[in-house]
Amino acid sequence: MKVLVTGGAGYIGSTICSVLRDNGHTSVILDSLITGRPEFAKLQTFYKGDIADSEIIEKIFADHNDITHIIHCAALIVVPESMSNPGEYYRENVSKSLEFFEILRKFGKTNIVFSSSASIYDVTSDFMVTELSPLKPCSPYARTKFMMESILEDFCNAYNMKGVSLRYFNPIGADPRMRTGIHVKEPSHVVGKLVDTAMKKQKEFCITGTDWPTRDGSGMRDYIHVWDLAMAHVRAMENFDNCFEESGKNKNYRVLNLGTGEGVTVKELVATFEKVYGRTLNKVETAARPGDVAGSYANADLARKMIDWAPIYNLADGIRDAIKWGEIRTNILYWPN
Repeated sequence: MKVLVTGGAGYIGSTICSVLRDNGHTSVILDSLITGRPEFAKLQTFYKGDIADSEIIEKIFADHNDITHIIHCAALIVVPESMSNPGEYYRENVSKSLEFFEILRKFGKTNIVFSSSASIYDVTSDFMVTELSPLKPCSPYARTKFMMESILEDFCNAYNMKGVSLRYFNPIGADPRMRTGIHVKEPSHVVGKLVDTAMKKQKEFCITGTDWPTRDGSGMRDYIHVWDLAMAHVRAMENFDNCFEESGKNKNYRVLNLGTGEGVTVKELVATFEKVYGRTLNKVETAARPGDVAGSYANADLARKMIDWAPIYNLADGIRDAIKWGEIRTNILYWPN
């Protein structure tokens, strides 16, 4: 199958493209390169442009009318940044996605896999969430994901489109073949910051928030290897119609959690990182950042049932690949001073 991947030159999008290629599919990338990397797009069919630009999308579909599915990853994703600049997040994530869905409807491209986020969940007493758990997005970033899900669901119900929203938990690691990985110069992801600390790019790792109601006071997370996360998109595409069986009133729309099903605190993550790395890191405990929450971990049983997917990599695997990528990424990526 041929797939249009928006944001396909980013961390997760580029990994999805590699998994697609490795499984016999063809990807076409649309990326503005505002945060994505041209190095990640060079081995793919690539169009530089915005998801709200109808002219470039018309050209893509004219060149590749055999595209059968859309994987929509393009978005801004940094929670603290969304707190300080919410207008940009609502414009880039919500307004432009609305335009993008309208363009897809115009061209009859109605099968959509959407990159959503577990950040929209409310905290539960045991931190485990299913797709039916209460929602409470607590940052502008999380609210954009909630709004984008709502728009997609309404489009599916009204316009005979079909959509699967994949609620990511916490991606870590890199392509095990080291083709792609975290692509920003100063990563905001927790494991990226751990790698930077290990490589002396920052003097210490900050454990942000230590008075959450968890077993050790640090935030609860579900860390999933980015390759497993990417594989879930391929499985969702390959088993697309299965997603809408037994879906009740929303017959054209489905939400699936993507996580390992194991809750890990930040302090436990740091301890595992130090074990894999073989050294103790400099670390300090600080206050929670704006927009932080206690966290959650996934019940991903529905993804196993609907798209025949389950993660194959564990926490140590993700850390090991992140460290290896951290050691080589300056040979692959270039950031001007």
